[in-house]
Formats: sequence, structure tokens, C-alpha cells
Amino acid sequence: MLLNPDIAAELRPRLLDVAYSICGSRTLAEDLVQETYARVLAKPRPLTEGAAFPYLVRALRNVAKDHWRSEQRRPQIIGDLDPEDPSLRHDREPHHEVMAQEVYAHVERLPLEFRNVVKAVDVFGLSYAQAAGTLRIPQGTVMSRLSRGRRRLVCAMS
Repeated sequence: MLLNPDIAAELRPRLLDVAYSICGSRTLAEDLVQETYARVLAKPRPLTEGAAFPYLVRALRNVAKDHWRSEQRRPQIIGDLDPEDPSLRHDREPHHEVMAQEVYAHVERLPLEFRNVVKAVDVFGLSYAQAAGTLRIPQGTVMSRLSRGRRRLVCAMS
């Protein structure tokens, strides 16, 4: 029996749950499932009865591993923020410029472990998963350091 599109469509919600449990991001999970189906349906293989879901999960794990490998090959964020960089400016009002400079100054005073995470997520706009991959730390660590870093910024700004 070959994996037909109808069976694949029935198994999609379950596979999406597995993908979400692997990566922790609904958006990334949907991308991984889509790539899994693209690979599996492009090269159909004979399957025994009841083997469709385990086969899809195995294919999903391979797709996820490929994704993480490609994420690790991406350039890492190195260096400090340049507050004069025009791409970081959202407006040109003077009081906003002063506030932005103050925030950047406080970010620079954070301990390195918090500073890197705050920059990655809040300044560069990386997702938690992307920040974890870039900084080579677990996603939970990204979330806790981000929370503590933000709390320190709020305290420093008040």
C-alpha cells in the first residue's frame, strides 16, 4: 500500500501535534509538516497496513533535524548594536530618539547572558527557537533569561 493523499490528510492534525512538541512553535510546526508532506508525497514508498503514521513521524524528525542543521549554519549575531543605524529607527521624533538611546544604554549594561537574549529577541526580532539556535542555548533558557532581562530593564528605567 502506498501513502495516498487522503490518508495523509487524515493524519495531518496528529503529525502537526508531534511537530509542535518537537519545536515548540506552531508556525514552525506547520512549516515542518508541510515540508514533510512535500518530501513523502514526492517519492511514494510502499507501506504496510498501519505504518503510515510512524513513517510520517520518522520523516518529520528527519525534516526537523535538517531544519536545525541549516539554522546552525546561519551566521551568528556578533557585535553590539549601533543606535545610529537607520534600520533600527522607527520614527524621527527627538524625544523618541532620546528614549531609544536610553534603552540601548540600559541594554548594554545588562549582564552578558541577559543582554544577548534581549538583543536577539527584542532588537533583532528572532523567535525564541531562532534565538536558542543562534545562541546555542535551550529555548527555555531563552525565555527565562529574556523575562529576567526585561525585568531588569524595567527596574533600571524606572
